[in-house]
Amino acid sequence: MAPARSAYAVFAIAMSVLIVGASASYLVVEGPVSSLVYGNGTLALGKVGPGESFYVLASATTANASGAIINIGWDTLEAARLPPGWASQASPAYENPMKLKVTVAPNATNGTYTMELRAVNIGNYSRLGNLTFNASIRVTPNVFITNVTPATLVAGVGQPSNLNVVINNTGASDDPFVLNAQNIPGWYQPIEVISQHSTSSTYLYPVLINEPGIYHFNFTISSSSSPLLQHTYNITLVAESSLMNDYMATGQGVVLSPVIYEPAYAVMLALNYAYRLIFR
Repeated sequence: MAPARSAYAVFAIAMSVLIVGASASYLVVEGPVSSLVYGNGTLALGKVGPGESFYVLASATTANASGAIINIGWDTLEAARLPPGWASQASPAYENPMKLKVTVAPNATNGTYTMELRAVNIGNYSRLGNLTFNASIRVTPNVFITNVTPATLVAGVGQPSNLNVVINNTGASDDPFVLNAQNIPGWYQPIEVISQHSTSSTYLYPVLINEPGIYHFNFTISSSSSPLLQHTYNITLVAESSLMNDYMATGQGVVLSPVIYEPAYAVMLALNYAYRLIFR
């Protein structure tokens, strides 16, 4: 969530507290959704893929039983109960905003799961006790929408061309995704990008071929968290030989050109040598 949106959401929640009247402690949740939660309340966090991790962010500010605002009321946010096979990491003590990490089991089947989360006032120093609430999240592999263009790349030999990769992350996880070209001549390094939740971003993946020809390869967008979260595209690359590319190759002692271009190459090579002799 962008800082401006987050600040606006927190302000709106705070105003609702003032309007309703703060008669009990509450928790201002800032991500992956914005909400105000009271003890034994419920909260829907959205959706997440199997094996992915997501964060629950919440403000440390709350109110006591008399309605007085306490800026550092909650000291940590933790998971009191999770579905089998899930894991969590409580927020560091006195962190603000608090940031609880939850990791979904890699073999979690599709469906809605409920967990019990708890905001803790360590040592009950502010006389708040703990605030416990239920949070639900839906597990599904359909947590991102992608697009790769163009389906056919046309480029000169030795000239890099870019694939435009769009990832629209509709889930609750800020998941790292790996972009990778497969079954194509040459050495290609996978690129890892971070896709923020509820955000659509565009990335560039460069492709370069040193030999003319038509190449067909697979391009994958996969989550680093789960092999179940992957999209594959079939891409065609047309690497075209150009006069300048072939001339440069000829100047290095490599003849790559068709016979019809040889007179032109000879002239260009002669001009190149003459230039070197005159201006060296």
